[in-house]
Amino acid sequence: MPHAHARPLTAPASGPLKGVAEVPGDKSVSHRALILGALAVGETVVTGLLEGEDVLATAEAMRLLGAEVERTGEGAWSVHGVGTGGFKEPARVIDCGNSGTGVRLIMGAMATTPIAATFTGDASLNGRPMGRVTDPLARFGAQAFGRSGGRLPLTILGAEVPVPVRYETPVPSAQVKSAVLLAGLGAPGETVVVEREATRDHTERMLAGFGARIGVEEGPEGRVITLGGQPELRPQAIAVPRDPSSAAFPVCAALVVPGSDVLVPGIGLNPTRAGLYETLREMGADLSYEDEREEGGEPVADLRARFSDGMRGIEVPPGRAASMIDEYPILSVVAANAEGTTLMRGVRELRVKESDRIDAMAAGLRALGVEVEEGEDWWAVHGRGAGGVPGGARVEARLDHRIAMSFLIAGMAAAQPVTVDDAAPIATSFPVFEPLMRALGAQFRAENR
Repeated sequence: MPHAHARPLTAPASGPLKGVAEVPGDKSVSHRALILGALAVGETVVTGLLEGEDVLATAEAMRLLGAEVERTGEGAWSVHGVGTGGFKEPARVIDCGNSGTGVRLIMGAMATTPIAATFTGDASLNGRPMGRVTDPLARFGAQAFGRSGGRLPLTILGAEVPVPVRYETPVPSAQVKSAVLLAGLGAPGETVVVEREATRDHTERMLAGFGARIGVEEGPEGRVITLGGQPELRPQAIAVPRDPSSAAFPVCAALVVPGSDVLVPGIGLNPTRAGLYETLREMGADLSYEDEREEGGEPVADLRARFSDGMRGIEVPPGRAASMIDEYPILSVVAANAEGTTLMRGVRELRVKESDRIDAMAAGLRALGVEVEEGEDWWAVHGRGAGGVPGGARVEARLDHRIAMSFLIAGMAAAQPVTVDDAAPIATSFPVFEPLMRALGAQFRAENR
């Protein structure tokens, strides 16, 4: 269901998309830059910060916990940190909006400081499970009090005498891993996280940059991350790369809209995040990397995407899921415009995102005339070939930014327009999505509710 201020938006078929798409900064890196800046001693300067609602909520949370956080220019921010263990008790409830990443990382960061903090969010976030984070935080000595099922609103009482832990993640989740590592900063000794499947490693990279004692080894049980507790983190200058998850939308639009040629500069291509682009190439996408380089410890390149007639469905390896978990919705749109079947396995995590993304995309694609099969941990899209999606339907975004954007891209390549019942959630991660896509040639139009 859309929220009270729903903003329906329709995407008709588009002419060729042309130009340069300068997408915003990486959301994952932006959250972590603010949080680790707040835990350092001194001033951390961040450029290229994503100024979407999710990240702005994290900035406000850091202020409530005692850090000085100030916007100094477009995408430029200053964070004067309070040091590890220096958070103060917030004077009011911390509202994380729609951000599962923000709330879980902040819970971890304050869980080993003896303060209490209450967290809430929007209707979508308050329906998401938090037990996967509060359970490991309890091992440090933190306590959680809230609704049944561990859902928000929820109060975390930080550990009085924190202890280090060894934690094996039961499911691949960068949010859970990062929450445990951030909690480990406030505990003496060494905290160890074991991942059977590698997930995005922005937290490990950034912890090392801030001066934490952290080591990563591959062992028989998986990826073993060891963090030394109670460090004095050094402030940093952080240049946030552009978000590969946001880049996925103009890139995939270019692949499915005839005649398109779009350049997306400066995209972060961390190997733990780039699974979508590997998958698209395997499907036959005309996608190339230009000017490959490294910025701020992260691999970066310019992506050029051209219309790709004749893409074919593939079976996406389950082991790739962690590196592209947020991109399956838009991949399913590409799959609908490819020949044959695209099978996606090992994607149970999609069921507990901002919405049940498998169900949301399956329902919407069926409404557009695409055949979809699904199970608890898999789904398959039977492609109709380039230009073969009928469209002509109104679909539900379910308060999920990625669902909304995916169906707007679908409409740009469909025979008949596609209307999304609520485009407002897009602002959580990609506030310039609409003007950016319009500048490339999209012809979105607002609708009456």
